[in-house]
Amino acid sequence: MKAAGWIAAASVVSVAVATAIAGWRHGAEILLGMLAPLVAVGVSWVLTERTWKQDPQRLTGLMMSAFVAKMVFFGAYVAVMLKVVGLRPVPFVASFTSYFIGLYVTEALLMRRLFGAPER
Repeated sequence: MKAAGWIAAASVVSVAVATAIAGWRHGAEILLGMLAPLVAVGVSWVLTERTWKQDPQRLTGLMMSAFVAKMVFFGAYVAVMLKVVGLRPVPFVASFTSYFIGLYVTEALLMRRLFGAPER
């Protein structure tokens, strides 16, 4: 649970830095590009950690269900942000893609540690 808080804090700080660098006119796109990946990774990590500690046998099923739910969630989120909210596509997609990759790499490293994989 602690890791989810650190991930959220680092994401918020990085949005502030990215917005300061890219300019305040891109702030909404940067923030909303970060939001969906952060929520998905935060919820996924908390559920993964809790399930692993309670019953590791259930983790594969949980991860498969979460994968399907995330596909639907991300598709709907991107469509709503671009078509309904009307965000500019280039800064939004750049932010979304960057946070998606960065946050999922972070989650993978946390899972590696949780599952006890040896360090290289």
